Amino acid sequence: MAVFADMIRDSSVLGPGDAEWLHLLVGDWQMIADLSFADLVLWFPANEGGFVALAHVRPSTSHTMFHADFVGERIQPELETLVQSAWKSQNIERSHETKIWNSDMAMRVEAIPMVRNGRTLAVITTHMDLSSSRMPSRLELTYRQCAYDLLKMGTLGLWPDFASPTGSRRGAPRVGDGLLRLDVDGIVQYASPNGVSAFRRLGDGESLEGRSLAEVTTELLKDRRMVDESLPLVVTGRMPWRTEIESRGVSLSLRAIPLRDATERFGALVLCRDVSELRRREQELVTKDATIREIHHRVKNNLQTVAALLRMQSRRMHSEEAKQGLEQAMRRVATIALVHETLSQGLAQNVDFDELIDRQFRLSAEVASPLQRVKTEREGEFGELPSDFATPLALVINELVTNAVEHGLQEKGGTVWLMANRYKNASGDDALTVQIADDGVGLPEGHIAEGLGLQIVRTLVTSELGGTIDWSPREGGGTVVELRMALMPRH
Repeated sequence: MAVFADMIRDSSVLGPGDAEWLHLLVGDWQMIADLSFADLVLWFPANEGGFVALAHVRPSTSHTMFHADFVGERIQPELETLVQSAWKSQNIERSHETKIWNSDMAMRVEAIPMVRNGRTLAVITTHMDLSSSRMPSRLELTYRQCAYDLLKMGTLGLWPDFASPTGSRRGAPRVGDGLLRLDVDGIVQYASPNGVSAFRRLGDGESLEGRSLAEVTTELLKDRRMVDESLPLVVTGRMPWRTEIESRGVSLSLRAIPLRDATERFGALVLCRDVSELRRREQELVTKDATIREIHHRVKNNLQTVAALLRMQSRRMHSEEAKQGLEQAMRRVATIALVHETLSQGLAQNVDFDELIDRQFRLSAEVASPLQRVKTEREGEFGELPSDFATPLALVINELVTNAVEHGLQEKGGTVWLMANRYKNASGDDALTVQIADDGVGLPEGHIAEGLGLQIVRTLVTSELGGTIDWSPREGGGTVVELRMALMPRH
């Protein structure tokens, strides 16, 4: 794709919208390859003369003529004459040689100029195998006629159409899923076997050919109160849009491609695909996601209830030590509840830890410092973290910030810093370094307190985060605690 994008971007001859039109062409030309049972190659003029192959697509309805990829290669002399002729004439040119390009294979080669606003932008060559001696079926003849009509529209700048759907919604119908050809009045002239099967699953038991597709779909959807407003324009082939119809638990995705000549619309193609199973799975995922969010929401509510009960109990305690112990337990429960609240607001099982910690960091310092003035400063970014990292890391930071305020800054207040550095380690895995620093009294030489909070920290860092933790004096006074951990997925 880089060859295609680079040459299009660097071209000085393309006008406004031309590059986007060529991108749209390559994004949709699999349909042409499938309809024509042929390989397609897109040729673009090289700066030094001649042509270069920018893109190549193989048919999914037939075998390929070229197993080797030649994107980025210059055109061969026996093909260049044909491509040059199509470029200048702006008409479809057919080779009279049956063994052009490869002496071992008989193929029919056509060159189709892609013309927009009167200027040839590129040339498509189609390469179809002629080695089969059997008579083509009605399906093959119809498909090839459809391919010819679309390519002819390309010579007039009528295809691809900027109004064509380019969204990412899954279930886009392809040629092999089902094809209907309509006349200008929306009457079905031909329906492929898969197209017939798709409408039969919707409940239509009659032959589609010779009937109005609009009337067929209206009959199938007569009990539906809500119908996509674009449906009439799609089933009559008037607009190059996509829509979806659903009946009796069956979902059908439809895409229309109007067929036009220089003066008027003369028919349309409608691609159809049964997407019932796909939509059922999507609905299951939506339901599962909603259930997971609801579980996180309820866990958060229950934890907040537990924290409230602990707060009430601490008010009834006469022992100051017991009261502080319950308040610390309350803060730990509230921290876990904050993670579940974040998880309940999204579909992913990853947490935007920066948003979460911004709320918690200041709160932890304020709760731990009711009698002194403490500033908080944060640097760096944590990024998104898996939920199984987010909960223990949030608890660790809460404990370390609380410890810094209660012990390091208990006499005069000060500042607590939280610094994060996310990077790639020597193994190429995501890793994270976190520092919690304060400008307080510092640690007694050779001594680190071993209260319950720090025991919890050591356990979480080593067993839950798989990391290391170190305490050291801060330059200028105070303490620095550094956490190091890899963010590799754990099984």
